[in-house]
Amino acid sequence: MTDRPIIVHSLEDARAAVAVAADLGCRVTLRSAPGAAAYLGPQVFRDMIEEASLEHAGTLVQAVFDCADDPGLALGALRQGLKVVRIDAPAEIVEKITDIAAQTGARVEAPGQEGAPSEPLDLLDRDDAQAAIRIWLTED
Repeated sequence: MTDRPIIVHSLEDARAAVAVAADLGCRVTLRSAPGAAAYLGPQVFRDMIEEASLEHAGTLVQAVFDCADDPGLALGALRQGLKVVRIDAPAEIVEKITDIAAQTGARVEAPGQEGAPSEPLDLLDRDDAQAAIRIWLTED
C-alpha cells in the first residue's frame, strides 16, 4: 500500500479512518482540510487526531496540518508540536520553514514537492466514509 492521505473534517471522520486502517493493519495519514489552520487551530487538530487514535494504539497515524499559504500559521503549528505541516508558498519560504521544522524533528509538505504524497481522499459529504476509506487504502 502506498501513502494515501485522507482529508478529515471532524473527529468522526478521523475515528473512521483510524478504525479502518487498524482493521487493515496499515498506517494512515490524516490531513486537515485545505487551509484549516486559519479556523481550526493546531491544538484542536492535534487533540482530534490523538482522540481518534486512542482505541487503536498500535496503528501508525500521521497527522498533516494544512496551513494554505500562510507561513505564520505553519510556524505556529510547529510551535504547538505538530510534526507535519503542509504549506503552499514560494519555494524560498517553504525552504525556510523546512529548516525550522527540521530543528524540532518535524517536516513540511508542499504541493508539487518531489516525493509528495498522492492526492488525498476527501471525506467531506461522504455517505459511507468507512467504505470509501477501505477502498482508498486497499487500491493499488
